[in-house]
Formats: sequence, structure tokens, C-alpha cells
Amino acid sequence: MASVGKALDSRAPGGVARWLWLLIALMLAGVLASGFRIGQHDALNDLRLAQEVELRTRVQALEGVLSRQRAVATVLADDALVRDALADPLPGNRAAVSLKFDRLRDQTNSSVIYLLDHRGVAIAASNWDEATSFVGQDYSFRDYFSDALLRGEATQFAQGTVSHRPGLYLSHDVVGLAGGHPDTATEPLGVVVVKVEFDALERNWAGNAAQTFVTDPSGQVMLAGDPALRFHPMPIKGDAIRTTQAVPGIDWTMTMASSTGPARYAGLLTMGALGFVLTLLAVPVVILMRARRRAAREAEAGRRYRVELERAVEERTRALTGEMRERRAAEEHVARLQDEMVQANKLAALGQITAGVAHEVNQPLATIRLLAENGAAMLPEGQAPEVAGNLAGIQRMALRIGRITEQLRGFARKASGTVGPVSLREALEVAVLMTGASHAGRGIPVDMPAVDPGLLVMAETVRLEQILVNLLQNAQEALAGTQDPRIRIGVEAAETVRVTVRDNGPGLTPETAARLFTPFATSKPNGLGLGLVISQEIARDFGGDLRALPLEPGQGACFILELQGAI
Repeated sequence: MASVGKALDSRAPGGVARWLWLLIALMLAGVLASGFRIGQHDALNDLRLAQEVELRTRVQALEGVLSRQRAVATVLADDALVRDALADPLPGNRAAVSLKFDRLRDQTNSSVIYLLDHRGVAIAASNWDEATSFVGQDYSFRDYFSDALLRGEATQFAQGTVSHRPGLYLSHDVVGLAGGHPDTATEPLGVVVVKVEFDALERNWAGNAAQTFVTDPSGQVMLAGDPALRFHPMPIKGDAIRTTQAVPGIDWTMTMASSTGPARYAGLLTMGALGFVLTLLAVPVVILMRARRRAAREAEAGRRYRVELERAVEERTRALTGEMRERRAAEEHVARLQDEMVQANKLAALGQITAGVAHEVNQPLATIRLLAENGAAMLPEGQAPEVAGNLAGIQRMALRIGRITEQLRGFARKASGTVGPVSLREALEVAVLMTGASHAGRGIPVDMPAVDPGLLVMAETVRLEQILVNLLQNAQEALAGTQDPRIRIGVEAAETVRVTVRDNGPGLTPETAARLFTPFATSKPNGLGLGLVISQEIARDFGGDLRALPLEPGQGACFILELQGAI
């Protein structure tokens, strides 16, 4: 074998040699596997033969118990004392039968022997003097009673109703004799029952390594080494050695099941012995091969060193490239932060300018309102109603402008106005009225649903109208140049109130959608990019939110305003 290994290593190419050694390894594995199978097979045959002998012994023992107890029931069914007790159930006759049953129980190792009359009531029993005596108990519901009356004898395995112990009930009918001759039998007088318990057998089975089960035709366990398995399906694993034999005289089947572990152990011993012999034969080859492999490993180590060095250089190059990329990313991040700081400063400056403009507008606005009030007061009562109406409109608009400027000043101070119940329908009507008169809104129909006048939301009237006007104006501007333009307003009232403003324009581009609520971000040539930002801030002050629906090709733009409903 050593010369073969040397020839393979010196002359055969590396790939061929590896395949040849693999073939040799497979052959050795096949030899070991064959040794295991042969050893296991012989051990299984021995175990199966021993188990068959033991099973026959146990079946004969069970058959002997059943034959003896069945003979007891048969003999007692012809006993004159038993027949007299059924024909004339005087206390003395019943007591004599109970004493006789008590003596027979000890002699025959029966569990209980008792006598039932034609109604199924026990009139005598071997346990007559015990607390669990059967005397007086009604057993007419038992199959062994009704079957014995019909067929002469019966067998039933069941749980005791008084003792609560399982056992086999062997019954035989007792018939009356006309004239005292056996050939002149009359109707059954009653039934003799012998109950057999198999505790001794089951204890003997429990002390054996093999499991023993006795099952009925349905496969349900009647007897077992483990009493907890009674009345359950037989639990045998698929790899167990299983031997079965019918029990004569009864429709039972006895099964023994043994673990295949000893057979596997024998197979392993056989395989180990073969492996030891093969190892002794392979030692010279292994020594030679180790020397050859040592030289090959040294050569391989040199090659790996060169490869590792090249890999280290490559990894360091990638690391430097990654550091440069991270540095560029950091510089770009710093630049973005600087741009955001500039935008924030612009927003802060705009807030200050807005507050100043609002303050300056209030003085001439108050003058306009005062002049309108004086003009209305100077008109004679009942005259020039159109002038009076115009002056009243000037007062309302001046008051509205005053509220708007006050809200602008409040927004610049980051403070919110008083929030309370507001009629959503009135706010929508005002917003539609104000935007309908604008240049962009002329000729654009607005579909608004019938809103319940009692639908109230938590908001502030002027700021809510400001949000709605902003959304409608944006929709009108987006519809410029659109054929058959239309704006649809939707209202859904549930836990929160949702107001949707949808147009059939070209919709939002992905770039615009990504920057909708960013300050100073706008796609309009003359826009500031603050309308939606302010509207969203106001909505959140109300406890709600403002957002745009995801983009849908050909569906236009849609904004959703969520508000808290007023209870």
C-alpha cells in the first residue's frame, strides 16, 4: 500500500491523484459501512428471535389466566347454590353465594366475582364485606351483562364504576332447569361475572427493557407495562423491533417492541474493529504522505504570503480611497449646513420684516375703517343703500385685514391665536368667494360638497381661511393653460376631519414634491416659497397637519388638511 501511495504522489498529476485518493477513501468508507450493516443485521436477527420466544411465553401466560378465569365463570354458572340464589333470592341464599365467591376469589386470583339477577342488579359478590361492595349495584348498562343474556357468555375490558380500576369482565349466563335436568333449561335467571385484573403481569412487563402492549381490534391499548398508556393508541416508534401475536380465546393482540439501540451498538463495534485493522494497515502510508504534504505546505505558505501582501496593499489603497470619499462627503455636508443657515437667517429676517409691515399697515388701516364708519354715520337713514352697503363692506374688509396683519405678527413671534370650534362650511365658502374673484381663479369651477353647517373643527377662523385660500390659489395657478380646468374639494368627517383640495392640472414634479414644505423652495417665478410652510405651521398649531398625497401620473395635485373635530 505504501508503494502505491508513493507511485501516485510521484507520477500522477495532482488532480488525478486527488481523485484516486478520494476513490480509496470511498472504498474504505464502503467497507466500514458494510461492516456496520452486517453487525447490525446479525444483532437484529438475534434480538428478533429472542423477542419472539419471549412474546410466545407472555401470550401463553395471559392465555392461561384467561382460560382459568373463564373456567371459573363457566363452572359457577352451573352451580346449584348460584341457581338457587337467583331462583329464590332470600338473604341466606345470597349470603351463602357471597361467601363461596369470596373463597373462590382467593383460590383463583380473581379480582371480584359477583352475581347479577335478570335485571342486572348484583345480589351477591366476593367483596360483600368491603366498603366498595358491588351488592345492590345496577350493572344492566354493561355490555357483558346484555351480551351474556343474548349469547350465553361475553367479554368486556372496562374501567370499574365502583373500584375505578380497569379489568377484564368475563360473564356467563345462569339458566333455570325445569325438573332439575340440564336438558330442560329455561330462560336465563341471571349472569355470573368474574373480573380479572392484570397488575402482576403488567408489573412483570414493566421490569423488562422491551415494551409490551395488548391491544383490541381498534388498536387501543388494553394492557401495558406502563398503566398510563391504557385506552390510548399504541405508541411505538418506527425504528423499533416489533413482534406481534394474537391472544387465543379473545380478540386481543400482544405486541412487543424493543429498541434497535443494541443492534446499532453491535454494528458500531464491528465497524470499529474493521476501522482499527484498516488503521494499522494505513499507518505507513500516512507517514509517507505527511512528509510529502509538509513540503507542499511550505511551498503553499510562501505563495500565500505573497498573496496576503498583495491583498494588504490593495486593502490599504481602498481604505485611502474611502477616506477621501468620506472627506468629500463631509465637505458637502458642511456646505449644505451653511446653505440651511442662510435660509434660516432669511426666514428670521422675513419674520421681522413681516411683523414691521403688519405694524405699519395697522395705522392707515385703522384710519380707513374710521372714515368708513363716519361715512356710514353721515348718510341719512334709509338713503343711498348701495353706498351704505359699500361702506359696510369697507369696514368688514378693514377688520379682516387687521386680523390678518395681527396673525402675521403672531406668526413672526411663534405664537398661536386662540383655538376653538369653527364652522368648516363657513370657512370654505369664504375661501371660495375670495379666490373666485382673483384673476387666476376666473373661469375655474370649484366643486364643493354639501357640508353640514353643524360640522365644527378646532381652529381659528382667519387662519383656517388663510390655509384654504392658499391651497385654492396654488391650485388655480397650477391650472393655468389646462384645458377644462376644475378644482374639487372633499370633506370626510370621522375621528378627525379631512379636507382634500384636488386639481386636474399637470401635477407635481418629483423635485417639487420633495421640497414642498421647505422654506423659500418654489417653482413659481415670483413666488417666495413660504405659503405652504406657513399653512402647515398653522395646521399643526391647530393640532392637525397638512400634507400632499403621493404622486399619481395624470391625476394632478392633491393636498390633505387634517383638523381635530370639535366635540
